[in-house]
Parts: sequence; C-alpha cells; structure tokens
Amino acid sequence: MTTTPRTFHVKSFGCQMNVYDGERMAELMAAQGMTATDDANAADLVVLNTCHIREKATEKVYSDIGRLRKHGADPMIAIAGCVAQAEGAEIVRRAKVDVVVGPQAYHNLPKLVADAAAGKPALDTDMPPESKFGHLPARRRSGPSAFLTVQEGCDKFCTYCVVPYTRGAEISRPFARVVDEAKALVDAGAREITLLGQNVNAWVDGDGRGLDALIRELDRIPALERIRYTTSHPNDMTQGLIDAHRDVEKLMPFLHLPVQAGNDRVLKAMNRSHTADSYLRLLDRVRVARPDIALSGDFIVGFPGETDAEFEDTLRLVDAVGYAQAFSFKYSPRPGTPAADMAGEVPLAVMDERLQRLQAALLRDQKTFNDATIGRTCQVLVERQGRQPGQMLGKSPWLQSVHFMTDTKIGDMVEVEIVASGAVSLSGVERVRAAA
Repeated sequence: MTTTPRTFHVKSFGCQMNVYDGERMAELMAAQGMTATDDANAADLVVLNTCHIREKATEKVYSDIGRLRKHGADPMIAIAGCVAQAEGAEIVRRAKVDVVVGPQAYHNLPKLVADAAAGKPALDTDMPPESKFGHLPARRRSGPSAFLTVQEGCDKFCTYCVVPYTRGAEISRPFARVVDEAKALVDAGAREITLLGQNVNAWVDGDGRGLDALIRELDRIPALERIRYTTSHPNDMTQGLIDAHRDVEKLMPFLHLPVQAGNDRVLKAMNRSHTADSYLRLLDRVRVARPDIALSGDFIVGFPGETDAEFEDTLRLVDAVGYAQAFSFKYSPRPGTPAADMAGEVPLAVMDERLQRLQAALLRDQKTFNDATIGRTCQVLVERQGRQPGQMLGKSPWLQSVHFMTDTKIGDMVEVEIVASGAVSLSGVERVRAAA
C-alpha cells in the first residue's frame, strides 16, 4: 500500500486495556478523515492491536497477517500493542508489515501511516516521558458501557509476565484529566464506566489520593449510573478502596482480584508477594464491606516446578473462595522473563489435566453463583439486541449477561427479575422500568 488509506479496520486482541487502546486508535484515524469498516478485507488500513501475554496470542497475529495477504487485497498493515513493543524488529523481519507502533506511542499512528504511505520507515516503540493521552482526540461517542484507562504499566515484575517490559513502569493519569474524560464519556452516552489499569488499584495522584478517592469523585457525575474497575493486585487493595465498596452505591459489587496459584512456594516463585492466607483474609475484609460481592480471579497451572500437591492447594483455595467467574490458563513461557529460564518444566499432558480439573471447579462455582441469583430482582444495563426479536441483552450488577424480552432501548436501565440460569447467561423478566 503506497497511497494514503481512506478506510480502516482495528482488531484488538487480549485485555480490556487493548480494547480501550483500539477505540482510541480508531478515533485517531477518524479524526484524520478516514472511515471505519467492520470488514478487514475491505479496509485500506488494518491495525492489529496485539497482546503478548501468551504465546498463542502472538502467533495469532502472524496468522492474521497471512490471511490478509492471502485474501488478495493489499492493505496497509499496522501492528500495534505489546507484540509490537516486544518484537518490533522481528515483526518487520518475519512479516510484510507497513507500520509498527508500541502501546505508549500509538498517538503517533497518523504520522506513521503517512510515513508508510510515502515509502518511509514507520516504526515507533519508544516509551516517551510525556503522556500519550494528551495527544488523543476528545471522546465524542460512546456505548452505554465504556472503558477508561487510568493507570498503565507495572512495577510488580511477576516472573512469568512481560507487561513491565512492554508497558513500562506504573504510571497514573492525573486526577483532573481522568474526571474530565469520564464526564466526556457520559456526555457521549456512557452510563457505566470501567476504570482500567494493569494494576488499576495502584492508581495514585500527586496528592497521594488513591483509587477510592477517584471513584468517590466519579460518583458525583449525575448521569453516570455504574462504576467498575479492573485489573487489581492484592497488594494494592487498600482499606479505603474496600470502604468504597461499602459506601459508593454506583460502585458495582464485583471484584476481579487475581491470585494465580494457591500454594505459597509457587506464589513466591512467581514473585506475587502475597500468600494464599493473606489473599483469603483480604477477601474476608472485602466481603464484610460488601457481602453480596461477586469475586473473580486469574489462575496459572503448570508453573515451572509446580507439583501435584501444590496444584491441590490451588483447588483448595478455589473451594474456599467460591468464585463467581474466573480465568485460567496453562503456563506459557515468555522470552525475557525470569520464569522462562526456570527448571522444572511441567509436561503438557499434566498441565492439560490440571487445567481441566481447575476449570471444572471454577465452572461449578460459577453455576452455583448464577443459580443463587434466580429470584433476585436487579438493575440491568441494556447493551445490545439479543438473538430473538424483542430480546435485549445487558449486564447485571455482578457482571452476568442477562437476556430478557422488552421494548426498551440500548442504554436503558431496566429492573429485571432473574428467572433462570444457563451456562453463560441468565434469563430475566422485566419488572419496573427505571427512568431513562
């Protein structure tokens, strides 16, 4: 592609922060007069916004590049995100791409696209000291539920994780700028905002105010109905934030707090800096503040050296917590991380068996939690149309998908009685319609 693109398509992999970044890159392209398209094969520019957490996610990027080329079209291809940051030179060597831009430099994407169209090199994986957020366009359109990045980077250096190397050190966006963007999102149509960060509960402003203070400020935005945040680290779960779950009605009763394993030796090898017991005691404090809270977590099975007995400790922790939902993965060595050089590789067949057992326990507890909501009446934020005529789909306060028949519209808050529980969603009946 040697001409300036007129249409673009952004595909984001991985976490919610990548979804946010993808939205912001789309806004950058639109501000340049380009038109978005849902069809990657019809776009002049395709931006693959990548994730580097797992090996398969990296390989998927190369597969997508191959598919785009095989289709016969010749779009300009831009690789953004964490794979771009970690493997920029390798991507250029291995695949025919036009633009490579890291997650801290994507505000420069329009210039890089222009450079590529002019036949110039277009690679930027710098981590500049100035914030990219000041260079991004104002938020003008939003769905009913919106993401808002408030913190980036990580100082924890878990031995399995590439984030400190691809996203850099922990940086918190200024208090006033976050509040202003939240207000802009609400003005653009958002009724729920999810605050994002690699360690979002490590957010702190120059005056020492923590995430709880930010949440209490957002609570004052009249048209904002719901507040969520993810992903948190146990070490940054302050009493002030726990108290916010008790005090702030708009803060939804849902907490994603990864533990990764239930055995202390494994946790130490992961450099998690918490124990299984300290994690459980922390959850006890959260439940005292908000008894109906839904808990979510992340787990890695087959970390180097993990024994059968140590894995059983993870199952015991799962039994003790009773997660409403969780994410679980087989250990995937990432080049450049300390764990990649650790001895004690767990055979793939063993990892497979452990993951199946863990996921069975997690699905059991998710079903138990969902079944317990039957008969409850709760507010559901309508996010999109369902599969059937007249059916709408939205989220409960506990982040469950709920479908029900209604004549309401996207963005409405609807009071719904939960009448049935399925494998991945709930069925409800509309009761009393809340004022829009």
